[in-house]
Amino acid sequence: MYLYSLTLQKPTGIVCAINGNFSGGKVQEIVVARGKVLDLLRPDDSGKIQTLLSVDIFGAIRSLAQFRLTGSHKDYIVVGSDSGRIVILEYNKEKNVFDKVHQETFGKSGCRRIVPGQYLAVDPKGRAVMIGACEKQKLVYVLNRDTAARLTISSPLEAHKSHTITYSICGVDCGFDNPIFAAVEMDYSEADQDSTGQAAAEAQKHLTFYELDLGLNHVSRKWSEPVDNGANMLVTVPGGGDGPSGVLVCAENFVIYKNQGHLDVRALIPRRLDLPAERGVLIVSAATHKQKSMFFFLLQTEYGDIFKVTLEYGNEGVSELKIKYFDTIPVTSSLCVLKSGFLFAASEFGNHALYQFQAIGDEPDVESSSARMMELETDEGFQPVFFQPRRLKNLLRVDQVQSLMPVMDMKVFNLFEEETPQIFTLCGQGSRSSLRVLRPGLGITEMATSPLPGVPNAVWTVKKNVNDEFDAYIVVSFASVTLVLSIGETVEEVSDSGFLDTTPSLAVSLIGDDSLMQVHPSGIRHIREDGRINEWRTPGKRTIVKVGYNRLQVVIALSGGELIYFEVDMTGQLMEVEKHEMPGDVACLDIAPVPEGRQRSRFLAVGSYDNTIRILSLDPDDCMQVLSLQSVFSPPESLLFLEIQASTGGEDGADHPASLFLNAGLQNGVLFRTVVDMVTGQLSDSRSRFLGLRAPKLFSIIVRGRRAMLCLSSRPWLGYIYQGHFLLTPLTCGTLEFAASFSSDQCAEGVVAVAAEALKVFTIERLGETFNETAIPLRYTPRKFVLQPKRKLLVTIESDQRALTAEEREAAQKECFGAGLDENGNIEMENGDEDEDNQLSDEQYGYPKAEKEKWVSCIRVLDPRTEETTCCLELQDNEAAFSICTVNFHDKEYGTLLAVGTAKSLQFFPKRSFEAAYIHIYRFVDGGKLELLHKTQVEGVPLALSQFQGRLLAGIGPVLRLYDLGKKKLLRKCENKLFPNTIITIHTYRDRIYVGDIQESFHYCKYRRDENQLYIFADDVYPRWLTASHHVDFDTMAGADKFGNVYFVRLPQDVSDEIEEDPTGGKIKWEQGRLNGAPNKVEEIVQFHVGDVVSSLQKASLIPGGGECIIYGTVMGSLGAFLPFTSRDDVDFFSHLEMHLRQEHPPLCGRDHMAYRSAYFPVKDVIDGDLCEQFPTLPMDMQRKIADELDRTPAEILKKLEEIRNKII
Repeated sequence: MYLYSLTLQKPTGIVCAINGNFSGGKVQEIVVARGKVLDLLRPDDSGKIQTLLSVDIFGAIRSLAQFRLTGSHKDYIVVGSDSGRIVILEYNKEKNVFDKVHQETFGKSGCRRIVPGQYLAVDPKGRAVMIGACEKQKLVYVLNRDTAARLTISSPLEAHKSHTITYSICGVDCGFDNPIFAAVEMDYSEADQDSTGQAAAEAQKHLTFYELDLGLNHVSRKWSEPVDNGANMLVTVPGGGDGPSGVLVCAENFVIYKNQGHLDVRALIPRRLDLPAERGVLIVSAATHKQKSMFFFLLQTEYGDIFKVTLEYGNEGVSELKIKYFDTIPVTSSLCVLKSGFLFAASEFGNHALYQFQAIGDEPDVESSSARMMELETDEGFQPVFFQPRRLKNLLRVDQVQSLMPVMDMKVFNLFEEETPQIFTLCGQGSRSSLRVLRPGLGITEMATSPLPGVPNAVWTVKKNVNDEFDAYIVVSFASVTLVLSIGETVEEVSDSGFLDTTPSLAVSLIGDDSLMQVHPSGIRHIREDGRINEWRTPGKRTIVKVGYNRLQVVIALSGGELIYFEVDMTGQLMEVEKHEMPGDVACLDIAPVPEGRQRSRFLAVGSYDNTIRILSLDPDDCMQVLSLQSVFSPPESLLFLEIQASTGGEDGADHPASLFLNAGLQNGVLFRTVVDMVTGQLSDSRSRFLGLRAPKLFSIIVRGRRAMLCLSSRPWLGYIYQGHFLLTPLTCGTLEFAASFSSDQCAEGVVAVAAEALKVFTIERLGETFNETAIPLRYTPRKFVLQPKRKLLVTIESDQRALTAEEREAAQKECFGAGLDENGNIEMENGDEDEDNQLSDEQYGYPKAEKEKWVSCIRVLDPRTEETTCCLELQDNEAAFSICTVNFHDKEYGTLLAVGTAKSLQFFPKRSFEAAYIHIYRFVDGGKLELLHKTQVEGVPLALSQFQGRLLAGIGPVLRLYDLGKKKLLRKCENKLFPNTIITIHTYRDRIYVGDIQESFHYCKYRRDENQLYIFADDVYPRWLTASHHVDFDTMAGADKFGNVYFVRLPQDVSDEIEEDPTGGKIKWEQGRLNGAPNKVEEIVQFHVGDVVSSLQKASLIPGGGECIIYGTVMGSLGAFLPFTSRDDVDFFSHLEMHLRQEHPPLCGRDHMAYRSAYFPVKDVIDGDLCEQFPTLPMDMQRKIADELDRTPAEILKKLEEIRNKII
C-alpha cells in the first residue's frame, strides 16, 4: 500500500513570533513559527491580518530572532531549529520568498539536550548572535558585512560550560561596547555526585554575563551572580543612549532589575484576588516598546494578565521599578508590539488576536513598585499586592486569526445533508474551548442583502468611465423589465441613466472609454457620455440570444446561429465589422480580454449545442476563421476566458509565463478548463472537474486586485491563483444564480449576486484557506465526543483540573467584587453601571484557579444543526469524564444508551492516584436529555469504552473487560488481564477486537463466545506510545504515536486466514506464548513522520465520489490526509518527483527532508505531497529541468498535482 500525504490545513498554533521590517521600508511584519511552518504576516490598513508567505521547512522551529545591521533598513531572521544548523533568512519582496543567506552547521540534527537551537539571543546592535542549548553548549557567531554590503558570518566562538542547565538567554544593550549576552543558568555537577539529595535541594541559579571581545575574537564569562531560584526569563533593557542597560529577570512573584555593579531593584508582581495562596505568579511572555524618549515593557503572566513595567533611572543607575496592571488577554506564547500601534498576541491555545492600543496605561491603576517593597516586607516574606481583572481599557481587539490548536478529537460526518461532509473538531482548552464545524471552502462576509420585486435572471455592475475607481450602477434584469440602481451613499433606483428599462437585458457593460452599452433581445443600445443614444436594431423578426463582449469588441448571436461582430472605432462609435453563419444555434459566447497595448483581442470562443467549442479569430486578416475546435462530452452552458498575468515570483510566489485559459461550464455540472495558445489559438492541456448538479455559470470577478473566476453551480466556487497554485475552492454560502464584481467606497472588492429573490453583496475572506469554520463555545477542555446516530446529536465530555464549577465561580466572583471595592472602587463604579453579566468574560480572563485535587467536568448533548445544547450534566464531587461511547445492549428495552467512564480526584503528581472510578450508564429521554440509569464502580480509570456484540467492552487500566447491562449495575461477563500497561483505545470488527495500549502499540484479540474467553492472538514488535488509532480493514490498523509518527500495521494474510480457519482460533498457540507476547506479530506496512503529535485519525471521503482517505488532526491545529494510490504509474511518477525535489530544492532551514520524514523510523511507502506541492514555487528553469528528467512538461506535472489534490478535497 502506497499513500500520498497532504496537509489540508497548515498548523494554526504558534510556537514563537517576532516582528520587524523584513521587507525593508516602513511597514512592520510579523514572522511566526507554527511548528514546521514559517509564516510572514502583515496587518493591512484596516487592521486585518494577511498572510504574505507560508513556507513548509520540514523541520521543527524552536526559536526565532531578528536583527538589523547598523545603518541598514531591513531586518534579517535567525532561525534555531532541529537541524543542528543556524540559518539566517532574508525576505525577498520581489519574489515573495525567504532567501537563505547563511547556513552554518554546528551539531547533530534532532532536538537534543546539548545541541544548540533552543535559545537565540541577538546583540541589540546586530553585531553578534548567540545560539544556546538546554544544557552545556552556547555558540556565538559574529555578524558583519563585506565590501559589497552583503551579510557575513564568522566561525562559531564557544561559550560552553558543562553540567549547566540554561533557562533563558538574551542580549544586553551596551551601546557600541563589546557585545554582552546574559543567561540564567544552574550548575548541577554537585547534585549529580551527591546521592543524598542535599546538594540538589541547595542548587542555585546564577545570572551570567558573557562578553564577546571583538578585538580578541573570544567569548569570556564576565560576571556571574546568584539570582532568585524562580527566575525563568530575561528581558533586555535598552542601553547606550536610550536607557540604563542591564536586564530584567522575571522570577516567580518578582521582577528584578540586574546589572553588573548595580544593586538589585526588585518589585512584586501583583496577583489576582482569587488565586490560591500556594500558587505563584510567573511571567510567560514579554514585549518591549521603545520610542526616542521613552520605553516600557509589557509582561504577561501565566494567567493572562499583562503588566506595564517602567524604570526610573538617572546617572547613578535605576532608582525605581514600577509594575502596573495594564489589561488581561488570553495567555500568549509571544507578544509583539508593532510601531503602527498594534499588539499581536500569539495565543497559547485558541484564536490569535491583533489588538490596537487605545492608551499606553498612563492612567492610575493597581501598581506595585520597588519603593513599596519595604512596607510590604513581613516576617514570612512579602505581603502580596492584589488587583482585580477588569475589561480591556488600553487595548481593543481589531482582528483575530482562527486557530484550531489543539485538536482534541475529530470526526467526519455529513449531518447537514450537504454535498460534502463536515469535519467536527473539538478544540481549545479551558475557557477557550469550542466545537468547530469545518466545511471545505472559503468564508464570505455578507455586507448587505436586499429583497427585489420579483425573480431576477441577471445582474451587472458598470462604471461610467474606464478610470473610475468605483462602480456607478447595478443593473438587474427581470423576465420583462430592467431595473437600474445607482451606487452612492445608498443604493437607489434611477430612471435617467439612459438604459431601456421596458425590456430584459442580455448584457450591460462599459464600452470604449466612457460610454455604456446595453444589449437586449431586439438590439444594442449605445449610451454616449454626453447622453446621446445610438440604437442598432436586429434585422427582421430575429432576436439576439447570446452576447460576448470585452471593452472594445462585441459579438452577438442571433436566433438561427448568425454571429455579428462589432468593434469600437477611434471616435468611440460601435461599428459592424463582420457576419458569420454558424452551423446551428449558439449556446454561449465569450471574447478574450484585450491584451495590454492592443486594439483588439484575437480570440472568440463559441459553444454550440453539438457538444463543441470553437475558437474563432477576430483579426482583420482572417476574421471569423475557425482556429481550433474542441469537442466536449456535454453541451457547454457558459464560457469564460481568464488571462493569467506573467509573474516572476512577486505576490503569488511563483514563476509562470502569461497564459490564457478558456473555462467552460458544461450542462452536466462539469467545469472544463483548457489552455489557449496566445499566438495560434490552439487548445491544449485540458482538465475537467465536477462542480455540482447544475451547469456552472462563469463570471469574471476581481479578488485582491487580480482577475478570478466565480463558477455558480449548485454551490458557488472560486478559481484563483494563490502562491503559484491555481485553486478552485467552494464558497460557503447558499446557491447563487448570477454574479458580478462590485466596488464602492464602503466595499472596495466585493461581489454582488442574485440569490432567489434577493440581491446579496459580499466580500471573500482570507484566500488560501482550505476550510471555513463555525465555532460553538464549550465550558471546559473537551476530551472526546460521539454521535447519537438516531437523532444526530453530538455528545461531548469536557473536564478540567484545578478549576471551579460554574456555581463556585459565580460565588467567588461576587465575593471578589465585594472585596475589590475598597482598593480600586473607581474601577468597580465603571463596571457597576454597565451590564453585570459582561463583567468578566471567561473566554478572555480564563477560569479562576483552584487546588490541584479539584476537577470539574460535564457531559453535554448538543444539536449541531441549531448549535443548541439540549442537556449539560455537571459531574459532582471532583469526578471527571475520560471516555465515552454509545451502546445498544441485547435487551432492546432502552434503545441506544450512553456509557461514560469517570475518575474521582485523579492526581498525576507526585504519583498517579485516584479515589474511585466509575462507568456511568445514561439513557436518552425526550428531546435529547440524559437520565442516569446506574453507575458501576471499577478498579481503574476506564480510558476506553466500545460496543461489542450487544455488550460493553471497557479498558480499565491493563484489563480488558466485557460487561452486560444489569438492573442496578453492569455485570462482568469476561476479562483479560494480560495487557502490558494501560488500554487507551478499543476498536471492534466482527469477532475481532483491536486494542491500543498507551505504550505498547496494538494488540489483536478474539472473543470466543462458546468458551466465553478473550485472548490476544497478535501484537506489534515496536513499543509505540499511542495517541490515536483507527480501524482500516479486517487486518489493518492505523495508529499515531506521541513523537509525531503515523503508521499502519497489518496482520499477514496467511496468519489471518489460519486464525479464521483454526477451530481453536489460535487459542492453543496463545496459551503457549512467544517472547512474553502474542504468538503472531503484525507487520508495519506504512511509516511516516508528520512532525506534529496526531491526536485523532478518521477514515472518510471529503468530496462526493472521491477516494476514501485517512484524515488526521494534530495538537498544533493542523489537518491532513493520507490518500492510497490506485495505480503503480502514479506511485513511480510521484516518488521520482519527490526524489528530484529533495535534491534540487532542499528544505529552507537545513534539515534533510528524508531524515526529517524518517525521524524515528525509516519512512516507508508514503510520498510527501507537501514537498511535491512546492514544485510550482520553484524558478522556471528548475521546473523545466525536473520535468525533463521525468520526461514530462511542467504543465503536465502541475496537472498531476492538481488532479491528486482534487481526489482528496
